[in-house]
Amino acid sequence: MIGETTVGARLANARLYGILDLGYVAEDSLERAAAQLCEGGVDIVQLRAKGRDERAIEEMANRVAPILHDAGVPFIINDFPELVPSVGADGAHVGQEDFSVADARWRAGRALDGEVPLPIIGKSTHSVEQAVAAAAEGADYIGFGPLFPTPTKAGRPAIGLAEIARVHSLVNVPIFCIGGVKLENLGEVIAAGARRVVIVSGILQARDVAAYCREAKAILP
Repeated sequence: MIGETTVGARLANARLYGILDLGYVAEDSLERAAAQLCEGGVDIVQLRAKGRDERAIEEMANRVAPILHDAGVPFIINDFPELVPSVGADGAHVGQEDFSVADARWRAGRALDGEVPLPIIGKSTHSVEQAVAAAAEGADYIGFGPLFPTPTKAGRPAIGLAEIARVHSLVNVPIFCIGGVKLENLGEVIAAGARRVVIVSGILQARDVAAYCREAKAILP
């Protein structure tokens, strides 16, 4: 776990959010993928292992946490905030249908009265209204999307680019635009008002992951 002040500063300055998504990364390649994300300069990394049980996710998190911490990259656990203290992660990310921000923060360790640094809690949002509500709920950052159709969010309609500028005018926590974002459309997403993005398949399926990350960061404002 990175120090609280450092994590807060890194989140505030973060532009590129990477995800170790087991839909694209084999379990036995997690360490390699984590190292490549760090080499490429990704600012924050989440472990997302849909369909895996808590014990399996804890084991995977314990494998990648040292790599991310040595690189000074904040480490986020998807869906299982209660694992944050045990694996030394820096926070958790929850969906609209998951825990409230307050419940996730309690589970992640904020209720430990200063014994551990305060965990980051991020929340997925799929409309301006949800984004505003998540910020009011106390989320440290939000994901906003999916902007484009994506297998990562199968069955969820794309929300497009039209509301990006508006959500940035209404929400004062970091907003990471997500969903089908790739190098090919990154300029368009930025032109619509995005300042931060999550890129999943584009990074993880790249021939050179680190180079792809560096190219994306060079484009981001």
